Amino acid sequence: MSENVVSTGAVNAVKEVWEKRIKKLNEDLKREKEFQQKLVRIWEERVSLTKLREKVTKEDGRVILKIEKEEWKTLPSSLLKLSQLQEWQLHRIGLLKIPEFIGRFQNLIVLDLSRNTISEIPRGIGLLTRLQELILSYNRIKTVPMELSYCASLEKLELAVNRDISDLPQELSNLLKLTHLDLSMNVFTTIPPAVLNMPALEWLDMGSNRLEQLPDTIERMQNLHTLWLQRNEITCLPETISSMKNLSTLVLSNNKLQDIPECMEEMTNLRFVNFRDNPLKLEVTLPPSENIDEEEERELFGVQFMHTYIQESRRAGAHVNCSTPSPNSIDADG
Repeated sequence: MSENVVSTGAVNAVKEVWEKRIKKLNEDLKREKEFQQKLVRIWEERVSLTKLREKVTKEDGRVILKIEKEEWKTLPSSLLKLSQLQEWQLHRIGLLKIPEFIGRFQNLIVLDLSRNTISEIPRGIGLLTRLQELILSYNRIKTVPMELSYCASLEKLELAVNRDISDLPQELSNLLKLTHLDLSMNVFTTIPPAVLNMPALEWLDMGSNRLEQLPDTIERMQNLHTLWLQRNEITCLPETISSMKNLSTLVLSNNKLQDIPECMEEMTNLRFVNFRDNPLKLEVTLPPSENIDEEEERELFGVQFMHTYIQESRRAGAHVNCSTPSPNSIDADG
């Protein structure tokens, strides 16, 4: 009996020794694997950094990272070693996301990441207080963070052809220097209040959205000189549009307008307007012109067409004034 006890004890002791050895061996293997992975990461980072440095150019005194038609689904943290960059131009590289460390590039003036597959704008974007241009067209963005309003130097914002953006945070009206805004080919059903309250806005494209009506408060955009509203479902124009004294270009082609409001005669600064492909009630034919430029402008259902239409409509007694506010009018303040 005692021999069995001794034998069992010896086996257990040997077993314990081997278990410790195996455990230590596994730990050593794990550390070795982690070390190897670390070496691989370091090597990959160095390779990536070398490749990135090869893409850095200098134009007009500005340090630019320019990559196009290469595979860069993510940007490595080694990019932080190039913090002097003032402009990113990364097009068609399959980029899935803007890196969270974007806010550490305090020298960035232009961030152009158009034609990628980005689905989100990180909140850290608000740390880029020197950023003047943000171009994110042709991506998959659905929402815009309010932190973007902290980019106090922003002058140009392009979010065209993301196809799913339907609104903007009210805080974006704090972008006091923003003059250029492209929201075309998304799913807006009205002009967001944030846009109406942008004090410096001069150029706005909301073509190819789902606009059915323009807000009566559209006149707030007093500095606007160019407004693109093509390919929407707009049925009428508010009377207040005639108060947009600086508006010189207005594109309304491919909408559902049945009439041209009389108040538009007051828009003396209007130099280019396009009413093509609207179901207008009257058929107006302009007399032929010997001037080629005038003829081309007529083909676009332009300013002369607009004035002639209003005059013909007035003579026919079929004209209606610009739409007046009604309980169903869009409230720009939400």
